Amino acid sequence: MKIGPYSLSGIALLAPMAGVTDRPFRILCRQLGAALAASEMVAANPALQNTRRSRLKRDHEGEPSPRVVQIAGADPLQLAAAARFNVAEGAEIIDINMGCPAKKVCKKMAGSALLADESLVERILDAVVAAVDVPVTLKIRTGPSADRRNAVKIARLAEQAGINAITVHGRTREQQYRGDAEYDTLKAVRDAISIPLIGNGDITDAIKARDVIAKTGCDAVMIGRAAQGKPWIFNEIQTFIDTNQLPPPPSPERVIDWMTQHIQGVHQLYGPIQGVRVARKHLGGICRVNWVGCSGDAC
Repeated sequence: MKIGPYSLSGIALLAPMAGVTDRPFRILCRQLGAALAASEMVAANPALQNTRRSRLKRDHEGEPSPRVVQIAGADPLQLAAAARFNVAEGAEIIDINMGCPAKKVCKKMAGSALLADESLVERILDAVVAAVDVPVTLKIRTGPSADRRNAVKIARLAEQAGINAITVHGRTREQQYRGDAEYDTLKAVRDAISIPLIGNGDITDAIKARDVIAKTGCDAVMIGRAAQGKPWIFNEIQTFIDTNQLPPPPSPERVIDWMTQHIQGVHQLYGPIQGVRVARKHLGGICRVNWVGCSGDAC
């Protein structure tokens, strides 16, 4: 799959996740097979650009190309300016967030709340694409609610605006993360557009990734929560797609080596105090999926 001038090495991508996909985690997932790894969502509000949190989010030191920054907001001019700013800071692909269902995002008419205003969506897409010379991608949900699944219309607007690829999470904004993801809408989007389509939602293993690709015709899959505690899922998916064989699970020693590298990166980025809190969250994820010899209760 290509996004603009970038030919991706595989079909499994890391989803942007607030509080999770910082630089150390992105680098680790890329090493373990993720073909692309987007940053945490960065607010377009210029008043927030120079906070410590924002500076850490756009830290790309040592990160492999292409570097993806996801921006969020509701104002076309602010989003265009945020795209230019992040490209100047090292972003090689800009992703627009129209998929986040969090209340604190949607109450500002950003994230998936934008899907209810198709005219505003069109203005945002046109403004951001015109603002930068790098590829622009878009992440959406299937629509605001079950009775208004408008992903096909949004996807067509995206293609017309010059968006290079679109990710569709198989739930509505109203669902948040409840219930099962549905993929019929992704298939309808695939039939309606010619730009690359990335499927997202409830893809928890290699077999599910293969099945979603077969059902929807999407070009790639995006992995979110399933990568927490199991960042080698990307290699598992790619190996299974390429060979129809699942690779053996990594040894505890290899997992410990990966986690040691990851935690060292966390402390380097955040410092010794905040680094402990961030590291604890990631190590908890490893324990919850029963790796390195312990269960969630035991850890």
